[in-house]
Amino acid sequence: MRRKKAFPRGYREKRGDRMPRPEKCRRICSEPKVKQFVPKGGGSGGEVVLGYDEFESLRLIDRENYSQLYCAEKMGVSRATVARIYESARKKLAETLVEGKVLRISGGDVVVCAHMRPECAGVEHCCHRKNTENNSEMTERKTEK
Repeated sequence: MRRKKAFPRGYREKRGDRMPRPEKCRRICSEPKVKQFVPKGGGSGGEVVLGYDEFESLRLIDRENYSQLYCAEKMGVSRATVARIYESARKKLAETLVEGKVLRISGGDVVVCAHMRPECAGVEHCCHRKNTENNSEMTERKTEK
């Protein structure tokens, strides 16, 4: 007769049936203005969904030329998390382009900044800077008329 393996005392309580760590909420500058891209030929059937966090990582790393570390600081997550998000975004983007699928940008556990943060003060392409400049131009126009 085979003997059952004995676990050390308290092993099951320590290891147990724990749930995985909850996903950390990511910060993004603002939601993208354009949320869907459709191939000119109509699309080959199928849709790829790019999350807001994936879009933000592409924007910060490829458009703004930030390092993954600085991108992680802006999004409020670890560098390793940004690397995973960025890799996922690139794969989805490649799938969209190669297979001619529709790209939809939506979803994800994100917090959108309500106003420009201090670290965005010198950033040329900050989403809030455009909104602030447009609002100030509109205010100037209203006062001129």
